[in-house]
Amino acid sequence: MKPYSESCDQNRKPILAVIQPLLSNCSQLLEIGSGTGQHAVYFAQQMPHLIWHTSDRRENHSGISMWLNEADLPNTRQPLALDVSHDRWPQQQFDAVFSANSVHIMCWQDVEAMFAGVGRVLKEGGVFAIYGPFNYNGNFTSESNARFDQWLKERDPLSGVRDFEALDQLARQAGMQLLNDDEMPANNRILSWIRD
Repeated sequence: MKPYSESCDQNRKPILAVIQPLLSNCSQLLEIGSGTGQHAVYFAQQMPHLIWHTSDRRENHSGISMWLNEADLPNTRQPLALDVSHDRWPQQQFDAVFSANSVHIMCWQDVEAMFAGVGRVLKEGGVFAIYGPFNYNGNFTSESNARFDQWLKERDPLSGVRDFEALDQLARQAGMQLLNDDEMPANNRILSWIRD
């Protein structure tokens, strides 16, 4: 049975409004943590100039492939096996990397590995954009994010809503500079960086 995430349907239009201008000159994008595959199908439909390379841990590949195969778009690619800390990263260079709702479910070691890996695969002038909830100066931006963080930590003590400042430092260490910090519905944001 094809996997389905209601939040993907709810957040896809606001995300598209922010990332479409960022990706207008890009041709090859790597999505880290494609999840169900819904975002890949929707964004690839809306941005036909962009080859959308999906990736995730192997256990999610069959669900992603169901979405890709049903949509049968010429500009999507079957999922790459990418556990950011344990799999070999692609040798290919990309104009853009996108990831939604990933850093708060990863342990910090994996977050560090993801940013370092993105720094290696992103072309000069390429864009890295991540979507999700973030803290600022160690503070939650809303009560709902604080509750979400508590729920995450009960499920996995190594997960949790991440601090913008710590993520920005990882990006700078990987050769990227902050481009935008866009406010999104439901106390989420999109952070984007550009590769030096």
